[in-house]
Amino acid sequence: MIVAARRTAVAPRGGALSALNLHQLSAPVIQACLADSGIDAEQVDEVIVGNALGAGGNPARVVALAAGLPETVAGLSIDRQCCSGLDALLLAEALIAAGAARIVIAGGVESYSQRPQRLRLMPGSSVPEPYEQPPFTPWPDRDPDMADAADALAVSLGIDAGEQDAWAMDSHCKALAASTLLSREIVALNGVSSDPFSRHLTPALCRRARRISGSISHANTAVAADAAAFCVVMSRSQARELGLPGVRLCAGKTLGADPDFPGSAPVAAMQAVLRSGQVEARHLNRVEIMEAYAAQALACIKLTNIDPGVVNVSGGALARGHPIGASGAVLAVRLFSELSASSGQGLAAIAAAGGLGTALLMQA
Repeated sequence: MIVAARRTAVAPRGGALSALNLHQLSAPVIQACLADSGIDAEQVDEVIVGNALGAGGNPARVVALAAGLPETVAGLSIDRQCCSGLDALLLAEALIAAGAARIVIAGGVESYSQRPQRLRLMPGSSVPEPYEQPPFTPWPDRDPDMADAADALAVSLGIDAGEQDAWAMDSHCKALAASTLLSREIVALNGVSSDPFSRHLTPALCRRARRISGSISHANTAVAADAAAFCVVMSRSQARELGLPGVRLCAGKTLGADPDFPGSAPVAAMQAVLRSGQVEARHLNRVEIMEAYAAQALACIKLTNIDPGVVNVSGGALARGHPIGASGAVLAVRLFSELSASSGQGLAAIAAAGGLGTALLMQA
C-alpha cells in the first residue's frame, strides 16, 4: 500500500524547473514523502525510478544518494516510456509481496529541458546523425507518430476536434478550481508550488491553436514538461505495525496492445485490473487517465464505459504537461490525494508508444 505520495509541480519544458537535473528534482520529493510518513531514511530498502529521456546510467542510484538514503540502497532505474512511473509502483508492490523488500520508494522523474541530444552512426557513415526518438516497433509502417496515431484513434471512434477541445478546456478549469487540494501534494521547488501551465483555456484559443495532425492540436495535446513524483510503498501489515494510514494497491497490470493505436492500449490493462479486483467500472469513485492527448483519454473512457464525471476531477495532464517517465507516477500521486480526501476505489491508467498500457487499482 501507499502511505505517502508527493510530487513537484509539473512545469513546461524550458520553464520554472528547467535548471534542475534529475536528482535535484527528485531528492526533495523523496524527503517530503519520508517526512509525511515519519519513516527514517535508514528503513528504506529500495528506490525504483522511472525515467525515459535521460542519458542512461542508473539515475535511481544518483537519486537515492542525493535524497540521503543509505548507501545500501542500490536503486533500480526503469524505462517503459510513459508507463515507467506507474510501472515503478507495480514493481515495488511485487518486491514487497515476494518478501524481497519491506519499504520501497517508487515513482519517476523527467527533465525534458535537460534531455540529451541523440545521435547515431549509420552504416558506412562517419558523421553522426541526430534523431528524435528510437523505434518502438520493428516495423517502420507500424510505428506511427503519436499525434497521427491519436488522430487515427479519434477518427475510428468518432471523437471530433470539438469534443477534444471541450475536454481540454474542462481539464484546465478543474485544475484551477482544485488549486488548494493540488497544493497539498506539491513540494515547492525554485519557488514553484503550483502547476504553472494551468490556465483559462477558451474556445477562441482552441480555434487558434496550431493543428498537429487532423483533429489533434496544441490545445488538446499535453506539453512536454519537467517533474518528479514518488510514493512510499509497503505491505499492509507493515503499515499497521507502524500505525500508518494509506491507500491499498489492489491490482495492477501492464499489457501490450495494437502498436498502430497506442492511445487505446490502456483499455486491456484497465479491464484486466478491474476483473482482478472484482470491481465494475461504474463503482469507481476516482479515475486518473493520462491526457497525453484529449483523444486518448476520451477513447479510454468510451471503451471502458467509465463515468466521465469521476475522471481527472482535479484536472489532468492537459492542464499540467507530460514529463514522460514521471507521468504515471504523477497519476498515482493524484489518485492517492483524491482517495485520501474522499475514500473509495480508484484507477490510474496510462499509454505508451509501441502499444503499451498500464493500469493500477487502488482503494482507501
